[in-house]
Amino acid sequence: MTDLSSLQEQIRAAAANRRPLRIRAGGSKDFYGGSLAGELLDVSSLSGITHCEPTELVISARAGTLLSELESELAAHHQMLAFEPPRFGGRATLGGAVASGLSGPRRAYCGALRDFVLGVEVIDGRGERLRFGGRVIKNVAGFDVSRLMAGSLGTLGLITEVTLKTVPRPRAELTLRFQMDQAKALESMTLWATRPLPLSATAWFDGLLSVRLSGAESAVRAARASLGGDPVGGAEAYWDQVREQQLALFGAAGELWRISLPPHSPPLPVRGPMLIEWGGSLRWLPGQQDGNALRELAGRFGGHAALYRASVKPPEGPFQPLAPAMLAVHKRLKAAFDPHRIFNRGRLYPDL
Repeated sequence: MTDLSSLQEQIRAAAANRRPLRIRAGGSKDFYGGSLAGELLDVSSLSGITHCEPTELVISARAGTLLSELESELAAHHQMLAFEPPRFGGRATLGGAVASGLSGPRRAYCGALRDFVLGVEVIDGRGERLRFGGRVIKNVAGFDVSRLMAGSLGTLGLITEVTLKTVPRPRAELTLRFQMDQAKALESMTLWATRPLPLSATAWFDGLLSVRLSGAESAVRAARASLGGDPVGGAEAYWDQVREQQLALFGAAGELWRISLPPHSPPLPVRGPMLIEWGGSLRWLPGQQDGNALRELAGRFGGHAALYRASVKPPEGPFQPLAPAMLAVHKRLKAAFDPHRIFNRGRLYPDL
């Protein structure tokens, strides 16, 4: 197990010499964000579940703990992580999941990863250990700071331990499939979101809309009767492929764009095939695109576009540029947590 004091010493030495550090555990998301730079800060051995209280729906673990280990422990108590983070071939760790902020198919109906972070322990850019939040749902001291770490891509500090809220596994689950074009699928998903249906995932691609229902057996039966559609056998494997980005569409080209939009947004006039999740609010677009035009298009609908994966990182970074006021906020946060800019320099935005 990695000694926290040795990590603190490495961070302090880097800060004193203004030497950048690259945080890494499983390395499953090396492709995500800006270019990798700096001396390796390896936290892969900082692992293990430190606290599990099934009756309180809470679990804590060190940052290098594999998500698969965490989920195995929760499964033994008939619980799960509601936000379904991608495991990326079993290499994804808890710290990397929080740092990336990525959520899976259930996100639109159960909440995002950041909604389930109750507390974190981090080492800041001065080498100091800081703890925010708590281990029980009612303890919200510092809760906003804990959630700031979600999606920060390690630019604010080294996450060493995380406490998460868990949820019970649904008693019943069923996937229905419908043949419909994109416009009809978007219309249907928007309509169904307003009804008391036990939706837990939606995905549209190439004329087929898949809808997962989760909950009490009576609720799932009633929803099936109301919606119609064709039941899908072995659907768990399909949703795993969506969650892990293993469908053929995800590997069809060198570039993969991730477009986030309000769920009521219409079909986008773009080239190429598209997979739509989260009731219409997440759209995956593979292939080379005009990044500026795509971001402008997403912005017109109140959303944004990110270059999720690419063989060559653009100089302006993979994420939609921030407005000046928002960039100023990010810079103030960076200065507070990492004043010497040593952590994951340029991984989130070039100026950070």
